[in-house]
Amino acid sequence: MKLIPEIQSAQGEIQTLRRTIHAHPELRYEETHTADLVAQKLAEWGIEVHRGLGKTGVVGMLKRGNGPKSIGLRADMDALPIQELNTFEHRSRNDGKMHACGHDGHTAMLLGAAQYLAKHGQFDGTIVFIFQPAEEGGAGAKAMIKDGLFERFPVDAVFGIHNWPGMPAGFFGVTEGPIMASSNEFHINIKGVGSHAALPHNGRDPVFTAVQIANGLQGIITRNKKPLDTAVLSITQIHAGDAVNVVPNEAWIAGTVRTFTTETLDLIESRLRKIAESTAEAYDCSVEVTFLRNYPPTVNSGAETQFAAEVMREVVGEDRVDAKVEPTMGAEDFSFMLLEKPGCYAFLGNGDGGHRESGHGAGPCMLHNASYDFNDQLLPVGSSYWVHLATKFLAKK
Repeated sequence: MKLIPEIQSAQGEIQTLRRTIHAHPELRYEETHTADLVAQKLAEWGIEVHRGLGKTGVVGMLKRGNGPKSIGLRADMDALPIQELNTFEHRSRNDGKMHACGHDGHTAMLLGAAQYLAKHGQFDGTIVFIFQPAEEGGAGAKAMIKDGLFERFPVDAVFGIHNWPGMPAGFFGVTEGPIMASSNEFHINIKGVGSHAALPHNGRDPVFTAVQIANGLQGIITRNKKPLDTAVLSITQIHAGDAVNVVPNEAWIAGTVRTFTTETLDLIESRLRKIAESTAEAYDCSVEVTFLRNYPPTVNSGAETQFAAEVMREVVGEDRVDAKVEPTMGAEDFSFMLLEKPGCYAFLGNGDGGHRESGHGAGPCMLHNASYDFNDQLLPVGSSYWVHLATKFLAKK
């Protein structure tokens, strides 16, 4: 690995920041103390600080020379509503809140890069450090964009990283095109006519209708969608009734849809509505369908992905970079930034959990798990990547 010596020397300081953030997690749009810490450090290092984008977002701006180019580097700051099982010293002090996705590490890696670049950075242009709130279901990226992120801080490209448990620590994974799926949810409410369960002919059964709709929806994936177009439709909730001898008046179904393209999503939503409405009509029930498009797919642009992969190889070596990593059906709101600007989102291996200190929970070190902890050995890797990426992107001609 070609890690930057000054960043390696500062690992203890950045690790302390990471563990401080981990110990004091804040949920989406509540990241006031985290934002205060980020802003304080950026200002301390002489970086221009802007607050309040997306409510609790922080932007740092660092300019050198007269170069016209600019690059955006993004980290997310929010935690999850999870009760932490770990008991080591830097465990969460806030009940029911936990950094179970590594956003504490993402923030610390970007801070480590900002510290180095402010003190030693040699480049010609502008670096925009984007510390984003509310990635976990709050669309904080969209909120920052709505508040004028790219109008106030224009960038030529934007880049992001997410730690990835199960991938060897310090390895990178990236791919051109879709790397994460869109995230969408549906709710289908079926209204019938209740009756005694022994006399179902006196009513119109919404439970039976719900089951037929649930079965029919699976045909969208197997019979309507092209086999090569990846998509998932999962029914995760079916609710109805309160008594075993009563056919209820209503039932409802809910679930999630994941796709890599908007065209596939359009098809699924259209067919879902048609199947729900037609099936309900066939059994003399009425239906209300709600379909929410939460996060679009995360789609990496070609040139920026090739550039990022080249930098990754320089930092960690050819054998530690998978430039055609398998995409995931998970979702990420960095996708909103990639709708506005070209860029690249990548995975950085977090290892198998062996890095965790004594006192970790009994569960696996996986994302959104109460026994998770970010691997601090990644801090100089991620920070070095950010520095090399920015300086090479803004290199003097």
